[in-house]
Amino acid sequence: MAQRRLAVLSSHLLQTDPVLPSATHRRAGPVEPLDLASTSSCCAGGGDAGRDEEKGCVFCRIIRDESPAFKLYEDDVCICILDSNPLILGHSLIIPKSHFPSLEATPPPVVAAMCSKIPFLSSCIMKATQCDSFNLLVNNGSAAGQVIFHTHLHIIPRKAGDELWRSESCRRHPIESNQEIDHLVNSIRHLVSSSSSQQ
Repeated sequence: MAQRRLAVLSSHLLQTDPVLPSATHRRAGPVEPLDLASTSSCCAGGGDAGRDEEKGCVFCRIIRDESPAFKLYEDDVCICILDSNPLILGHSLIIPKSHFPSLEATPPPVVAAMCSKIPFLSSCIMKATQCDSFNLLVNNGSAAGQVIFHTHLHIIPRKAGDELWRSESCRRHPIESNQEIDHLVNSIRHLVSSSSSQQ
């Protein structure tokens, strides 16, 4: 597990001599990133514990210009960078400039700002990679595979037959109404209703 975490953390840092996965993905001539790092500071509310978290966060270092990255987009709320260890060419990350360790800790206006960029950025990424589809992915929490605890969204361009996910070949079974499903639906509805009345 420790090796996996280290590999993922390292994957988000730009290597000094980037090597693309295969010759079919190489471009003619040198790769020249135009503007590699953000010009803003990564800041989050909270006490000293939050500041310590930010100091060690690879995404916060990228945002503070302390670590390089291939930056594709930047505004006042978020940046979009290429994942430096992509699942497929064009795999990109949308990252808020403020440090939030999880999606549920991220304020709704920040999530909304990040999500509002998805149609534009995914369209650009799909055109550049000659793909016609993409996956939008959030690993939220350790059990879901999150290893960098700074909220981020993955845009993963896809082509027919790329066989990126093994689960795509798994047989799925339709949901059936039974006691377990009824209990689940009622529990979620109750929590949604309770949460909505408190907001």
